[in-house]
Amino acid sequence: MTERYDVAIVGGGIVGLATAVRLLEARPDLRLVVLEKERELASHQSGHNSGVLHAGLYYVPGSLKAQLCREGKAAVEAFAERHGIAYERCGKLVVAVEESELPRLAALEERARANGVPGLEAVGPERIRELEPHAAGIRGLWSPETGIIDFRRVALAMADDLRACGAVIETSRRVTSIEERAGEVILGTPRGEVVAGQVVACAGLQADRVARLSGADADPRIVPFRGDYYTLLPSARPLVRGLIYPVPDPRFPFLGVHFTRRIDGAVWAGPNAVLAFAREGYRRRDVALPDVAATLRWPGFARLARRHLRMGLLEMWRDWWKPAFVRELQRYVPEIRGDDLRFGPSGVRAQALARDGTLVDDFRLTGTGRVLHVRNAPSPAATSSLAIGRVLAENALERMAAR
Repeated sequence: MTERYDVAIVGGGIVGLATAVRLLEARPDLRLVVLEKERELASHQSGHNSGVLHAGLYYVPGSLKAQLCREGKAAVEAFAERHGIAYERCGKLVVAVEESELPRLAALEERARANGVPGLEAVGPERIRELEPHAAGIRGLWSPETGIIDFRRVALAMADDLRACGAVIETSRRVTSIEERAGEVILGTPRGEVVAGQVVACAGLQADRVARLSGADADPRIVPFRGDYYTLLPSARPLVRGLIYPVPDPRFPFLGVHFTRRIDGAVWAGPNAVLAFAREGYRRRDVALPDVAATLRWPGFARLARRHLRMGLLEMWRDWWKPAFVRELQRYVPEIRGDDLRFGPSGVRAQALARDGTLVDDFRLTGTGRVLHVRNAPSPAATSSLAIGRVLAENALERMAAR
């Protein structure tokens, strides 16, 4: 039998689930289904991230990231409180360790203040030692409202709420085709067709491929970057109280290796950022030839590689040679030693890359007709999930009302 719904969400990560939550908050009468290709929800980026609740330091003022990060953080915290999910505002310290980094630190402070980051404080060496006694740094920025949480637990609580409201959540249900016709959208799956009046695709690492199913442009293409973490042994965890970050380099979308205290008390060190040879491969040896071919064939990748070849090689070197990784960490916590670290978890970031070789920085929410797509939603997407979901839900409901 053909299944019929008012709205179908493609993707059971935190953004897809948050969008479903927002839709049912606005229209509890909607017949809604979430289609997830994996056996479990939140299996990829939502379950393989550092768990940081970002306060909005880094993002271009006026961008979607800047607009939605603070709204989303407040919404996630409120959701966590209602559901008894632990979170902590442990604070983030961004440290400059060399004079050459001070102009970038000043620019970051200006951006953070333009974004209205609460409680922001410029700090010197003495205050750095008060906040993080084992951290190095000549100047820094302290963001006391930055927090930590288990985003996978948040996502699963969203799913519980959705089921309680009558939504249908189908795991192991991959969408293989999308066809818009006669006032509806037909989603092909191995277990039969699903028909919906409106579709919202939040497909993460497969976002470009799902978009192509509906006839959308191939630009931008998802290029996966794997980030590996080390974990600190329990004896070394006292070296880090909260979050210790480097001054970001605006030429790159990644924040550099840093120290992250987790909500369970663990401390992660990393990640690096290396090209992944499988979109959903979390080990160094994971290779999916179709994914590699798709990356290499994309014109934007060659342009990106030429521009950042040296940085890419350095990242690969640090990934494979632990002493190089440790030396980078010691710039920020000099007491850390290789024996304090054990190789830990990894994540794969779905980074949209334009045809001209530009890494898409902002969230990109697009769509035509009855299908909306999230084409780029890297960090802080988990923090912003309920705000992104609000935007998508409002857009979908407006399109439905116009028909």
